[in-house]
Amino acid sequence: MEKWYLMTAAVLLGLTVRWTVSLNSYSGAGKPPMFGDYEAQRHWQEITFNLPIKQWYFNSSDNNLQYWGLDYPPLTAYHSFLCAYVAKFINPDWIALHTSRGYESQAHKLFMRATVLIADLLIYIPAVVLYCCCLKEISTKKKIATALCILLYPGLILIDYGHFQNIYNSVSLGFALWGILGVSYDWDLLGSLAFCLAINYKQMELYHSLPFFCFLLGKCFKKGLKGKGLVLLIKLACTVVASFILCWLPFFTEREQTLQVLRRLFPVDRGLFEALANIWCSFSVFFKIRDILPHHIQIMISFCFTFLSLLPACIKLTLHPSPKGFRFTLVSCALSFFLFSFQVHEKSILLVSLPVCLVLSEIPFMSTWFLLVSTFSMLPLLLKDELLMPSVVTVMAFFIASATSFSIFEKTSEEELQLKCFSTSVRKYFTCFTFLPRIIQHLFLTSVITMILLTTMTVTLDPPQKLPDLFAVLVCFVSCLHFLFFLVYFTIIIMWDSKTGRSQKKIS
Repeated sequence: MEKWYLMTAAVLLGLTVRWTVSLNSYSGAGKPPMFGDYEAQRHWQEITFNLPIKQWYFNSSDNNLQYWGLDYPPLTAYHSFLCAYVAKFINPDWIALHTSRGYESQAHKLFMRATVLIADLLIYIPAVVLYCCCLKEISTKKKIATALCILLYPGLILIDYGHFQNIYNSVSLGFALWGILGVSYDWDLLGSLAFCLAINYKQMELYHSLPFFCFLLGKCFKKGLKGKGLVLLIKLACTVVASFILCWLPFFTEREQTLQVLRRLFPVDRGLFEALANIWCSFSVFFKIRDILPHHIQIMISFCFTFLSLLPACIKLTLHPSPKGFRFTLVSCALSFFLFSFQVHEKSILLVSLPVCLVLSEIPFMSTWFLLVSTFSMLPLLLKDELLMPSVVTVMAFFIASATSFSIFEKTSEEELQLKCFSTSVRKYFTCFTFLPRIIQHLFLTSVITMILLTTMTVTLDPPQKLPDLFAVLVCFVSCLHFLFFLVYFTIIIMWDSKTGRSQKKIS
């Protein structure tokens, strides 16, 4: 009983932090003509409630796609419609066609914040609690600590409750986490269904699609494709197809409807990157790839780098499927997509952070470090929305909770970093290779000092007139170097994972 009291306390603390952050201003408040991401979500409610479903994704006099046009999958639209239906009973002015544009009031702000919190309570938080309760080979105290740290992760809180990201990240991440739980528990059909819901809520969940595919395919191979494996494969295929048909059914009536939705979901004309900490944005400081190479060549290069960077981990997972390998491959593949894929947004780092949260109890030192860097990488966006103080407070709260719960500075040996097999392999050729943990410790210290200095400079100093984006570019570049390092680290863990390692701490 005490366990559930403590878990409830952890959830309540997570909810309190979320609601406190939500009391701040939000993206675009009082800034016409676009009003920011908060207005985007309100506008989607206006459009989905007042227009026929066939007009939701098409440009018209009633639906100007240049003004926060709907560009996420059908489940996002259905969610907007549901919220709009509730909003109509409270105050029809909130979703009145045309006249509600830029609507701002304390009552409406409370309503919008409540919709995010309710989504968390219904989808994301139960998945986090169940995941942590199912962790094996760790104490009840560690399970509760893991749940608390995941719920205190500052990146998701600041984006969903401070910036007010317009797609409710906790919904898609929550569905993805239910999917991870399902396939890890051998509830493969339910897990596949949950992940299909995640993709149909937010197309960026495709970052996680290859690990799901490879893990389930590996299970089918293991059962034998001439027996139970083939039956499972057919069941999985039917589940996925049926899920997509149900979600997309209103848009399958006409070919142009389907194509228009796809064009809105994958706007390749927007360009290779936005302002974020991936390789293309960082590389553009030295080589203006967008100005030099044709658009189709940029797409091909992006595809090749993404595919090649995630291929080894996916092959390993297919040949040796395990829950542990699945979790680490989720990290590696999502990070590959973030670093190398086409048209990535800085908030997409949350898709990498979710699986990193799931391995927090296995590699607490590296996971905590990554989650701090992921929040730092969004610094320009957070400062733009005047979220400096909430950022500092939530980052400190998360770091203290993680450092005290897991004693992270004592978890830096080769075994605890899960680099023992790799180091042993290297020592066959270089017997003096015993200094890797010390190097990682020094890198962590350098990393924290650099992030603190850059944050302080960004807040206190004005950039040179000729280089107005200097600090933002430095944040992106430093974050990108970190993410490349983490990609190498997680790939090493996957490729050098031993049979004994695969059996440790997995969800059985």
